Amino acid sequence: METPTLLSLLLIAMAAALVQGQGTRVGFYSRTCPRAESIVQKTVKAHFQSNPAIAPGLLRMHFHDCFVRGCDASILINGTSTEKTTIPNSPLKGYDVIDDAKTQIEAACPGVVSCADILALAARDSVVLTKGLTWKVPTGRRDGRVSLASDVNNLPGPRDSVEVQKKKFADKGLNDQDLVTLVGGHTIGTAACQTFRYRLYNFSTTTTNGADPSMDATFVTQLQALCPANGDASRRVALDTVSSNTFDASFFTNLKNGRGVLESDQRLWTDASTKTFVQRFLGVRGLSGLNFNVEFGKSMVKMSNVGVKTGTEGEIRKVCSSVN
Repeated sequence: METPTLLSLLLIAMAAALVQGQGTRVGFYSRTCPRAESIVQKTVKAHFQSNPAIAPGLLRMHFHDCFVRGCDASILINGTSTEKTTIPNSPLKGYDVIDDAKTQIEAACPGVVSCADILALAARDSVVLTKGLTWKVPTGRRDGRVSLASDVNNLPGPRDSVEVQKKKFADKGLNDQDLVTLVGGHTIGTAACQTFRYRLYNFSTTTTNGADPSMDATFVTQLQALCPANGDASRRVALDTVSSNTFDASFFTNLKNGRGVLESDQRLWTDASTKTFVQRFLGVRGLSGLNFNVEFGKSMVKMSNVGVKTGTEGEIRKVCSSVN
């Protein structure tokens, strides 16, 4: 009778390790810096109240960080040719939020809490502030010392096919459900006209308006008004035109209705292999339903453990924008 009990305990321990990730765990700073998480939470909330755009900015920042050299805060490093200087990263809002939280944490617990962990916590807190569900963030990451603009080519792009998206996610140990779930983070935030305007003009000869045929015609007209052919390429447009400031599943309804702003997003509906997951988030009859907010937290935990540095790897930066 004793062996099965020991075996089940071992299996539970193994499952917990897989969820939390090697070297990270929930409550990593509970003794060394017990106020760390609350400092991050309060800092993000204070900045959010004056500028709600920091919520999608911090979420995107964490995602972009993890997809390049792992979740090591390399995106935060200043320099002439660092990740931070690139087109996908330079417009992101929230770098000052991380710096503010780091300053406060250093005053309370010098040299203990990594910038990578601050960013992971801030991303979670941003989702909560936009009415999403919370989740427990495993901590214990250390900061990287290298940041190269050229590495940003690894990021998923707005023109990527589903197969390319799958490959980029699979390379990080993330499956197709994680892909659809994490892209659902586009339920908050905006995109510049330059990232999708090509879909609106001279894209196809099969549509009367010349737009991408996967797009709803009325939606095309709306976007053309916001992004004229020769208009301001830097103008920002909501990625979720139904509830751009609320973290919910309406983004997937948009895809179903041909109202995905980015081509890579809309393709999740037109490709059969990813469409199933979109339908499950929408509660389509006959399919096993998925709760987007619940699954998002799970996929974020997986992503936030991609390529982490722990133990003696990397360092704990004193200032997030520069290596020690």
